[in-house]
Amino acid sequence: MAGAAQAADEPKFEVYGFAQVDFTQDFNRVDPLWDDALRPSKIPTTEDTFGDNGQTSISVKQSRFGVKAQQEIAGKPLFVKFEFDLFGVGGDAGQTTFRLRHAYGQWGPVLAGQTNSVFMDGDIFPNTIEYWGPTGMVFVRTPQIRYTFGSGAGRFAIALEKPGNDIDPGNVRIVDPTLGSNIQGDEELPDLTGHYRYAGDWGHVQLAGILRRVGYETKGAPNNEPSSHKMGWGLNLTSNIKAGQKDVVHLGVVYGEGIASYMNDGGTDMGPKAKPGISQPIVGAPPVPPGSLYGDVLPLLGLTAYYDHYWNDQWSSSVGWSMTKVDNTNFQAADAYQTGQYASANVLYTPDPRILIGGELLWGEREDFDGNKGDDTRIQVSFKYSFSSNDFR
Repeated sequence: MAGAAQAADEPKFEVYGFAQVDFTQDFNRVDPLWDDALRPSKIPTTEDTFGDNGQTSISVKQSRFGVKAQQEIAGKPLFVKFEFDLFGVGGDAGQTTFRLRHAYGQWGPVLAGQTNSVFMDGDIFPNTIEYWGPTGMVFVRTPQIRYTFGSGAGRFAIALEKPGNDIDPGNVRIVDPTLGSNIQGDEELPDLTGHYRYAGDWGHVQLAGILRRVGYETKGAPNNEPSSHKMGWGLNLTSNIKAGQKDVVHLGVVYGEGIASYMNDGGTDMGPKAKPGISQPIVGAPPVPPGSLYGDVLPLLGLTAYYDHYWNDQWSSSVGWSMTKVDNTNFQAADAYQTGQYASANVLYTPDPRILIGGELLWGEREDFDGNKGDDTRIQVSFKYSFSSNDFR
């Protein structure tokens, strides 16, 4: 027994990852910078916006590399993790380049670094092969400082997370193009997040919450005015329910105001709102009276429902649907994102835990503020080969 305890306390180090190639055949079209993911927000609602329908892509962007280490320091476990993939986003959108996923350490109950938001429940992500995943779930990794209470069936975590306001100038760009181009997010305070999670043999349930200060300012203007701040908040209820020996039902519902930047896809945290009596502007119209416009946080609803079924030890399928719906302000542009839907079904073959081959049928739809819609259907076939330094011991 003493030898077993000593082995459990020994430092551990692992290098891991996988090489994955995805073949994608679109039947319609998405923003070409996002050919390798199905994001409803990147589906055009105007025909021929990005060119002809029916595009093909072959990508290795999902490939992943990571290292993790664990040892005991002063009687408490220390765990450190670095992980990257190759999926360029932001200024690197469309590129195959290193993208940081995780970079954090946890010593006892204290975690510091970048990892999944406390407002998020990554365990409801279904057994799918498309990279981006369901639109209606909270999914973001943030730099944070976190404290976790409890280690049994019930666990509570609280964190301060890096804010990331997404501000939509909307039709302010028509009323005052200079003002519209100079409005930017104002992130004065960290976001406060927390969750309570209860787990058992049946699965788990988690309730998460967030409070945040969402604001904007005008760069280059005297005193950076106009500027404004609002309180953003949200609740995220999620659950995994086991069905049979291996099957899992993934469920999630999230609602809040000013939380779009925490969603997997779609929406904006704050948009312009006009007081009663102010109509939508047209180019060349007189400017609206001073004080007629203000920024407001946007209400958002997200839903996710997926079912993972295991036919046997080697064959599995996942099928489900997800949705995000934004309550737009009355001064956002007609083409502002309002609703996104995402659905998929697949068949996956895993002859060995280190090998996965699968095919997936996907559908997504975007609806704008003015009711215009666009959709995309695609097929994805993936080959994934995993490795771990533990396999060579």
